[in-house]
Amino acid sequence: MHATHSREPAAAAPALSIIIPALNEAATLPALLADLQEWPDSERLVVDGGSRDTTSEHAREGGVTILDSAPGRAVQMNLGARAARGEWLLFLHADSRLPDTRAALDAIRTLQQQGGTWGCFRIALSGRHPAFRVIERMMNLRVCSTGMVTGDHGLLVRADTFHALGGFPEIPLMEDLALARKLRAGVGRPHCLPARLVTSSRRWEEGGILRTVWLMWRLRLAWWGGADPTTLAARYRIHRDV
Repeated sequence: MHATHSREPAAAAPALSIIIPALNEAATLPALLADLQEWPDSERLVVDGGSRDTTSEHAREGGVTILDSAPGRAVQMNLGARAARGEWLLFLHADSRLPDTRAALDAIRTLQQQGGTWGCFRIALSGRHPAFRVIERMMNLRVCSTGMVTGDHGLLVRADTFHALGGFPEIPLMEDLALARKLRAGVGRPHCLPARLVTSSRRWEEGGILRTVWLMWRLRLAWWGGADPTTLAARYRIHRDV
């Protein structure tokens, strides 16, 4: 049974629901919530997967809806989507930033007005190392040319389309690519929004830049080849623990 710790006051259904899965993200979540503080006609839902730090306290201070969930990003995001009231859903990682509020909102409104169904942001990595400029360009090229959107880019999708396709497959890794594949097959390619989403580079910094790039390509290729996501998740955890 999932419990709701706090909820924004009841109001008319918003145009946009922003869903943020979190697990021990006390150090990063407040900055994202501050970026989203003034977004009009939107609700913000933080879905906590059992954090042992002060993630929930920071979310409560940010005045958002907090939902308790079993751990697992796909499970958390699906729970948030079921609770969301918006016509559109925007899934963001807790360590992301959207500092240019106007550009992000304008991009979302343009997609909605043009009758689009789903989209994602172009990303900029937070790290200063020159290698990150190359990596972010390659990531944007890959996503915008193939339509295979990963969670780092954010995922904006009409709620009715998301639910009609069954949401995120509840697998321990590659749930974002699995949903992107369903969306691409069902409704076509995503719109690559011109606004930038700043994504934390900590994954590359902690695991080593080249080592992490190589690992992620190997995992994706293995998934495309039919490898079990549970096995791939175990390999990813080993990499992070080394």
